[in-house]
Amino acid sequence: MSPLKKEKLSKIRKELDKLDNTLIKIIKKRTNLVKRVLALKEKKNQIVDKKRINLILKNIKKKSIKNNIDPKITNKIWKNMIYAYIDFERRNFNKKK
Repeated sequence: MSPLKKEKLSKIRKELDKLDNTLIKIIKKRTNLVKRVLALKEKKNQIVDKKRINLILKNIKKKSIKNNIDPKITNKIWKNMIYAYIDFERRNFNKKK
């Protein structure tokens, strides 16, 4: 790789790092909202809402297409995030106050 390309790559990676820092802040906010949702759930079987999951994924697909983003990418990201939070809720269900 040429020195010029290495420099460009370095700049792009710095931008990605900044974006990652922003995403971490957003994930923290989302986690706090999920904690509030969990506090309202009375039974463990309320954790997974398949209708809501399908609606979210359908909406993300529409928004991805509208914004010219590969919907396969956003589908994978959202599915992983949803199932990570389902796992989080299951692990924390009995710990809630």
